[in-house]
Amino acid sequence: MEIVVLVKQVPDTESLIEIAADGVSIKKQDIKWVMNPYDEIAVEEALRIREAQGGNVTVVSMGGQKAIETIRTALAMGADKGVHINDPAAEGSDALATAKILAAACKEIPFELIIAGHRAVDEDNYQVASGVAEFLGIPQISMVIKAELHDGKIKCQRTIEGGTVTVEAGLPALFTTQRGLNEPRYASLPGIMKAKKKPVDVKTIADLGIDPAAVGAANRKVKIKALNFPPERQTVRMIGGETARDRAAELVRILHEEVKII
Repeated sequence: MEIVVLVKQVPDTESLIEIAADGVSIKKQDIKWVMNPYDEIAVEEALRIREAQGGNVTVVSMGGQKAIETIRTALAMGADKGVHINDPAAEGSDALATAKILAAACKEIPFELIIAGHRAVDEDNYQVASGVAEFLGIPQISMVIKAELHDGKIKCQRTIEGGTVTVEAGLPALFTTQRGLNEPRYASLPGIMKAKKKPVDVKTIADLGIDPAAVGAANRKVKIKALNFPPERQTVRMIGGETARDRAAELVRILHEEVKII
């Protein structure tokens, strides 16, 4: 089984996020970067499928030089090789352009199955994996909590509002992972050492035949106009009174005379 896993490097959710001076991006200097948690689940599932059926797991990631750290993490977990799309022309690409670039990279890799996290915890747009499947012309099953492979098909249980549904598709196919599918393993020390020697191919968008005019921050279909933190919440106001009747009367007075909602 030849499996491709799409991974993304994102800020650690425990990092302190600050808005940069340009007002449309975040300060990146002091942030701890990690593999997207849903992509960790994707890597783990790929490894389990390989362990059961044989084959290879290739990790594909797009980003600057630091993204190699996330690729190495996946290799330390047990993936066989990596592809790093590192090109300044791709920086700032929106979901559509990112999907186009990743799909072009996947076309150069023999694959029967592509796995990705159903969302990335930074931009949280749920769109890239679906776009990759569309550009490749293959079936896609999202938010999977159980996957089974048999007779050239994949059968998945996916979450829907209020329950689950079972979906089957022929291979090649792409599916995205949801929490509950598995528990990702930790990279062992021997795995970390082996990861340093595993191959990582570095690609530019020119290598992938992508037109620079179709990607990058300048060519986003959706542009960020401004970033703002949520407004600070007002402090809690405690209503006093000797009895419950007094407190209720004071609450009604405040809502009527001050807040003016009744």
